[in-house]
Amino acid sequence: MILRQFPPMGVYETLFRFAAATGSYMGDAGTHPWAQGFPLTSPVPGGPALPDSIAITATDRMYPKADGQPPLRQAIADYYNEFYGSRISPDNVAVFAGGRPGIFAILAFLLEDVTVAIEETEYTPYYDVLEVLHRPHVLIPSNPKNRFRPTLADHPQDGRVLLVKSNPCNPTGIATTGDALRDLVRHYSTPDRGALIDEAYEFFHTPAPISAMAHIEDIETTNLFVVGAATKGLQVPGMRVGWVIAARDHIEVFRNYSSFAMGGVSRASQLYVLQLLERQRVRAARDAISTFYGEQRERYGEALARLGFELFTGDGGFYHWARLPGDLTGDAFNDRLFAHSAGILPGRLCDMARRGDSGPLGNMIRFSFGPLGPDSFDDDVRILEQCV
Repeated sequence: MILRQFPPMGVYETLFRFAAATGSYMGDAGTHPWAQGFPLTSPVPGGPALPDSIAITATDRMYPKADGQPPLRQAIADYYNEFYGSRISPDNVAVFAGGRPGIFAILAFLLEDVTVAIEETEYTPYYDVLEVLHRPHVLIPSNPKNRFRPTLADHPQDGRVLLVKSNPCNPTGIATTGDALRDLVRHYSTPDRGALIDEAYEFFHTPAPISAMAHIEDIETTNLFVVGAATKGLQVPGMRVGWVIAARDHIEVFRNYSSFAMGGVSRASQLYVLQLLERQRVRAARDAISTFYGEQRERYGEALARLGFELFTGDGGFYHWARLPGDLTGDAFNDRLFAHSAGILPGRLCDMARRGDSGPLGNMIRFSFGPLGPDSFDDDVRILEQCV
């Protein structure tokens, strides 16, 4: 053995357990993929159609540019300028093969004397990246005691710090918005601080999408990194297109990194996503996604509460973050669900301290309604009722 071993990311740990127990892949026909973080890949009610083709020329078969094709980078910059009043150019955009490679690159090139600050309850792969890169980090309290809603007073006030935060939060759906988001951006805009704000669930906030870009006055003077992707709100996780918005000097680092470690992102995928960002289409998508998933959040929340789950969910994302009734743990609940070809993400896998079932998240679950169509509700509730 010449490679250092490490376990799969939390969601995949659950997927592999599900496959071993059922002989199926979660997401196959007849399964109930409540553990998975993907949206519907067909149009949502009232939403725009998804393109079914792209035109490829000889030029499109050439190597892609390391930091992304100019038309897509321009479209991404135009999007933030239009909807959030930012003043960025394509030089502030780097395109990655999804959001996670961008997050990995930011943390990989972080200077050694910078400490990562991260909420106690967060997106599962953040833990894996910090472990693999041996990044020192401090935890911001986010647990049942504060209902997973830390304030700025809970954040580090001194030292060289990079905040890593999903907003809206995966798994809780809690979003930092308005004045609180403005204050967070200001706090981490000083020369000795920075923030990686992962906005994968931007479109899924109700009543309207949100972004830190609305509060960044001059990104060139900051160490702020806003991560977006086509995987969630634009409904194309399989295209593997994401991006990082940052100061030009940081974008140059990502371009150089891509030149030797990634080789750019598929031109075909970039062409497809370029169609999704057409101005009127993306406007319609923002409205439809926010509305449909807001309605899904409400009706699944009512059903879970009726079954005895204690909800802590916010107004964003396509998850319910809930405490199981009685003494059930997330893993024990999955043992019951697997018999019905269903499964959730156990809360322990969102614990950035990895305290297991005995920790504060051992009896929490992340229930995903992202891939669920409008017609699956009754069957979903029936299974939940039987397994609770």
